[in-house]
Amino acid sequence: MGIEVNFEGKIALITGASSGLGARFAKVLAQAGAQVVLAARRIDRLKELRAEIEADGGAAHVVELDVSDYASIKSAIAHAETEAGPLDILINNAGVSTAQRLLDVTPDDYAYVMDTNQRGAFFVAQETAKRMVARAKGDPKKQHRIINISSAAGLRVFPQFGIYSVSKAAVVHMTKAMAAEWGKYGINVNAICPGYIATENDHPYFEGEAAQARQHFLPHGRIGRPEDLDGLLLLLAGEESRFINGAIVSADNGMSIQ
Repeated sequence: MGIEVNFEGKIALITGASSGLGARFAKVLAQAGAQVVLAARRIDRLKELRAEIEADGGAAHVVELDVSDYASIKSAIAHAETEAGPLDILINNAGVSTAQRLLDVTPDDYAYVMDTNQRGAFFVAQETAKRMVARAKGDPKKQHRIINISSAAGLRVFPQFGIYSVSKAAVVHMTKAMAAEWGKYGINVNAICPGYIATENDHPYFEGEAAQARQHFLPHGRIGRPEDLDGLLLLLAGEESRFINGAIVSADNGMSIQ
């Protein structure tokens, strides 16, 4: 018996969709038949992505979202449902990082990372879940999916990325707490923890000698590509994940077991 990937009739909100993994997630879900709502601060980039998706036969909408601003979160999610309809899927992807020793972290550095990666992710999920819960009370069979994008750094500390690691570890436990509380409403909440994935934003980070040396410690000996997450994304976002809730899934080429 085969599994058919079909997201026709599903509506998915992707935060941090203006570039990197967020843009890839949006394209993959759109290709699978979902209507996608692209959310980020850079509206010009979102409009370019929308044009690409529509040129490939997909359906996309654009909403402006700053996840570090609570009012922006509430407004964007309301706008998303007005534009596209009730959300079935949330890909909670927006994230930032800084690189420095812990002794050099300033209050501004701390707020920059935590306000987006943890606080922002929490309130995006909360605002979306409020609407999902309300619908589930009217239709107990209704299924929803929330996928939080954490990081391999949430499972082990990366040198020079201490605050980033702290923020992504918080996303791991946030995912478990949400899964425990919202599962009874048919909302499955899971997290993906990517390892080194080379996107257009990260190429400089992976080009130096030290970065190249890291690849030799990975079982497959290579840095990941955005498409390496496609199958996992489709599984966790789809109906086939009905019995997967509160899972923290590493997609890091074995980095976290080294």
